[in-house]
Amino acid sequence: MAVEIITRVAVKPSSPTPDHLRDFNPCLLDHLAPVAYESLVLFYSNFQQKFTVAHKSERLKRSLSETLSRFYPFAGRIKDGASIECNDFGAVFVEARVSCLLSEFLEKPDAGVIRKLIPVEIESPEELAGSLVLVQANFFPCGGLGIGVRISHKVADTVTFCTFIRAWAAAAFRSGDSAVLPLLNASSVFPPQNISVTKPAAALEFMIDRCVTRRLVFDASKIAALQAKAVSESVQCPTRVEAVTALIWKCAMNASRSNSEHLRYSILSQPVNLRKRMVPPLPEHTIGNLVGYFASCATECEVELQSLVGQIRKGLRDFGENYMKKLGKDKGSMAIHEPFQVAASMLQEGNADFYVSTSFCRFPFYGIDFGWGKPTWVTIPTGAYKNAASIMDAKDGEGIEAWVTLTEDDMAFFERDRELLAAASLDPMASHLIMPMSSL
Repeated sequence: MAVEIITRVAVKPSSPTPDHLRDFNPCLLDHLAPVAYESLVLFYSNFQQKFTVAHKSERLKRSLSETLSRFYPFAGRIKDGASIECNDFGAVFVEARVSCLLSEFLEKPDAGVIRKLIPVEIESPEELAGSLVLVQANFFPCGGLGIGVRISHKVADTVTFCTFIRAWAAAAFRSGDSAVLPLLNASSVFPPQNISVTKPAAALEFMIDRCVTRRLVFDASKIAALQAKAVSESVQCPTRVEAVTALIWKCAMNASRSNSEHLRYSILSQPVNLRKRMVPPLPEHTIGNLVGYFASCATECEVELQSLVGQIRKGLRDFGENYMKKLGKDKGSMAIHEPFQVAASMLQEGNADFYVSTSFCRFPFYGIDFGWGKPTWVTIPTGAYKNAASIMDAKDGEGIEAWVTLTEDDMAFFERDRELLAAASLDPMASHLIMPMSSL
């Protein structure tokens, strides 16, 4: 599948940022966020003939311009690696043409092909000095559209990402939601501090070339069976996300241990939205990278679904009792620094596997309507980071889709795991998402 870039322009805010707002100081958690982008691609297929390519492109750019006026730091640039200069340079907007039909693309979505639909590479030097928001509108010859969006972690986590895209879509659709104003006061809750967290050398191993990514789809009935299997005295009602995450973790651990001569400790890290855990809770439209991370640990003996779900639940409980309490006592640097150093020391010893799982479930991405209908499919572009999983709701809201990236050796074992294949479909077609009578 070829993707041809037609134009690349800067979309500036529709109204200039006032002089007194030109310097934006991100909060502590923004300062410590990785230099990386959050990514999403939304596919639309239900177009009427009146929506030409020019019309769709102009609507996207106009509404993006309006939205950037309210989210004014997003149109700026990072200055000195810390603050944001709100200079109205704008967001990058790329228009591209795709050589195949949307239905052909959805026959078997491929992670490498999906990465062509976002404006810059997953691992990009533009992350530190370039645009904080980048968009690529991918037009299929059948009339389908794939909107690839990237937002810097220095200004946004998944909650903020969703808030921004929904506001953008509402501006395009001219719905009342576009009037929602972002709260840009996170630095008053998490003031910046002069702390330095040294990343261990082992962290560099996350970026390696010999990785393989696979897509898994769990339907609702299989997830229910997993939840029933995961019930234990400590976790009587496992969630959908806990059950699926535990199974992926289990099968990845089995794969790693099958390719290792030594017993290996396993650590699973997952992000947590801090807004709802603060006392009092912060509004969801508080802008920033307001996440913490909790770790779940498993030994060689803890490889059953019940015990892994129990470890995930314990990790989240310990996070609330330790991390959140320290945050509440204005010990934010300590709360962030300590768990990172513990994980770093374990990685440096060389006898531990480190996994990261991110859940996008329960985010209303399938409700994002720019004025031409709701998405046919939504997905998360993945990078070349090993031992990473991203999961999100299937279109029906009950199933779950997951992208899993492992080393070539581990994936060869993982994708043959009988327990995994009994619960999920491996790299299935997504073309059924388009109506059978469609010409797409």
